[in-house]
Amino acid sequence: MFIELIILALTVLLVWDYLFKMHRNDLLNKYKIPGPPLVPLLGNALEVGKWKTDEIIAKTFENRMKYGKIMRFWVLHQLTVIVSDIKYLEFILSSQQLIKKSSFYDFLVCWLGRGLLLSTGRKWHARRKIITPTFHFKILEEFVEIFDQQSGVMVKKLKEQADGKTAINIFPVVCLTALDIIAETAMGVKVHAQDNPDIEYVRAVASVAATMAKRFMTPTWRLDWLFRLTAPNEYKKMMQETAVMHKFTNAVIMERRAALEQKQTSSADEPEVDDVGSKKRMALLDVLLQATHDGTPLSNDDIREEVDTFMFEGHDTTTSGISFCLYLISRHPDVQQKLVEEINDVIGTDKTRAITLHDLQELKYLESVIKESLRLYPPVPVIGRETTEDTQLGDIVIPAKTNISIPFFMVLRDPEHFPEPDAFKPERFVVDSGNKMNPFSYAPFSAGPRNCIGQKYAVYEMKSTISKILRNFEILPAEPDVKPIINLILRSATGVHIKLKPRSD
Repeated sequence: MFIELIILALTVLLVWDYLFKMHRNDLLNKYKIPGPPLVPLLGNALEVGKWKTDEIIAKTFENRMKYGKIMRFWVLHQLTVIVSDIKYLEFILSSQQLIKKSSFYDFLVCWLGRGLLLSTGRKWHARRKIITPTFHFKILEEFVEIFDQQSGVMVKKLKEQADGKTAINIFPVVCLTALDIIAETAMGVKVHAQDNPDIEYVRAVASVAATMAKRFMTPTWRLDWLFRLTAPNEYKKMMQETAVMHKFTNAVIMERRAALEQKQTSSADEPEVDDVGSKKRMALLDVLLQATHDGTPLSNDDIREEVDTFMFEGHDTTTSGISFCLYLISRHPDVQQKLVEEINDVIGTDKTRAITLHDLQELKYLESVIKESLRLYPPVPVIGRETTEDTQLGDIVIPAKTNISIPFFMVLRDPEHFPEPDAFKPERFVVDSGNKMNPFSYAPFSAGPRNCIGQKYAVYEMKSTISKILRNFEILPAEPDVKPIINLILRSATGVHIKLKPRSD
């Protein structure tokens, strides 16, 4: 009797699985979207579950060779279609309807809430409208001073190891600098991360990011209740680290709220300048604290989810971009020489001179170097969307309830659009080079309505930080080589090592 019940239960499960997936499989078959062989109920879970975090990039390339630029994976009940074909990316990224993030982003909700990154529909439009003005050109101009000051702190600390021989893992160094920058520019507070390198927030971000990456690759960790059941220790640690990050951002919010309240109670005719005569900046957090939606102020939870989002995205992604760019510069002395010549022409040889926005705009070759670095090592290596209905993409239809995954790390190395795709060639992006590029073949900041709201901010920060290092040091190669891994952002399993040698006056 027991065996008969097991057979009956299994039969019911198999029938349910077939019916649950039938419509989506019918469309996949109709439009000939290939993928690895499937196992009933499990789909490709057994295969994907074997992949290690540091194998994801290589495995994805391997599967593209087998199945092409559009392929499908079933992991239990979740369907993912991986798209790296430009002709379909244009439909996806430019769509005003296909803006819902894929279900994989749900891993982040316990940390980031449903802020600008994870919200959709009316809430997303409202938040985007509130936040967009904080990245206006005139406000970015005021941020350049902070970029320069905090980069100066970093350079001063790096001088202790700049002997031309010591290998420096530059990633954690840049991470602290970027955290100081985002806190002061977007949040209006100083957190002095560079003076406190053991700050809990940075450690917690790295820990949670690693857990999130592992959840993505572990089928039994994908659902929250299964994660709690099958990995209770990992779940407990993740929640503890999330609490650390929330404590940090809550402190930032409280400090800024107190400063605003003090300002409101002070004299109305108090000049809008700080104690050194500079115009006071309107930080993103100020905007959030004073914003309303449908006449109602944003709640503390509303504000924190945006602060958490920008604290993470505003320091971790730029850390990745700056670190990998310095790594590439260290291994291409001819490029480094051109950069130094350009910097001397634009800024001069006085290392103490503060950089300006105009200077950053004139560093054209540096911008080409940054763009090529972002192509080879995109800080956000993958993004995802979810279809809420059967969706036409050119000559194919993607079924409803499908996660669409866009692997930028693969798109940006497509030999069809980038000859010698693995070569570091900044000349691809030189304005007068004559190269014509499909705008959807190069979108490290995404594109369309859900593009990165802070991309200009990020590029200016990268330019300021990299140029500051080049003004003070010769950047030399160091072992080991990087081993890129997808860990929310693009990191290196081996660190990002360079050597620094003081540049003569």
